[in-house]
Amino acid sequence: MDFLNSIPTHMDYDGQKRAENLSRLIITLFGVVGLVWGYIIQQFSQTVYILGAGFVLACLLTVPPWPMYRRKPLQWQKQKESESTTHSKSKKKND
Repeated sequence: MDFLNSIPTHMDYDGQKRAENLSRLIITLFGVVGLVWGYIIQQFSQTVYILGAGFVLACLLTVPPWPMYRRKPLQWQKQKESESTTHSKSKKKND
């Protein structure tokens, strides 16, 4: 169970942008190649198969949070006490 908890499951914002751009590029390239190849051999099914292969490749490369998508983690600020919490604490002191 500790092994499953140690697997990272997040991407930073820059990694999300990179993954989206890569998936669009892969699917577009495979779509164009599939369309050209399908036109040459007059088989639309080949276009669909090639596009499907591009989709699978894009999913394998962009869906898991690979280390290349986690290079710039966010540095979160420490949590501040909210005004409502501060207000209720001061109100309790006055009572």
